[in-house]
Amino acid sequence: MRFHSQRAIVALIACGLGAQCSAAQMETRTLGSSNAIADRNASRQKGHPASRTLSPDDGLSVIASALDSRVRLRSESDCSHLVHAVYDRAGFRYPYVSSSSLYAGSSEFQRMEHAQPGDLVVWPGHVGIVVNPAQHAFFSTLGSGPGIDNYDAPYWRRRGQLRFYRYIKTGPTRDAPNRLVRTRQSK
Repeated sequence: MRFHSQRAIVALIACGLGAQCSAAQMETRTLGSSNAIADRNASRQKGHPASRTLSPDDGLSVIASALDSRVRLRSESDCSHLVHAVYDRAGFRYPYVSSSSLYAGSSEFQRMEHAQPGDLVVWPGHVGIVVNPAQHAFFSTLGSGPGIDNYDAPYWRRRGQLRFYRYIKTGPTRDAPNRLVRTRQSK
């Protein structure tokens, strides 16, 4: 299944974000307090005490970079080069790594149990960027060039066990350079 319409992509993203908000609200009710949520999030980042992973907003900036129609994507580029270029364009830089190396694990990414938009979906020998986890949609180099497909499709299931990875931000130099910084004003 391939989507060529920007409207379809925006609809996928919107549907996925709605589902994620519902899941986050359910998690908040289940865990009870914001301290419990903070403790759980901190435990997810073991091994990276001074780091944090991409937020959902950061993930959307990665997707926007991937789907920006003004940017020419080279169809002859393989999946790992495409993903590397998209992350670089979004301001989240890392040294190039092949999809096989990403699958084995990289110090630049943290393995996640559940995906959010902008995360990597990786199989042995292939990588893409999650666009909408609720619809299992991802962006990558496909047979006919860059496009969107469903990572639950039979073809992808035959590739083996998939893994999700989220980019680790370790400091302000990795943050997207042109993102808006929101500040809270004291009242």
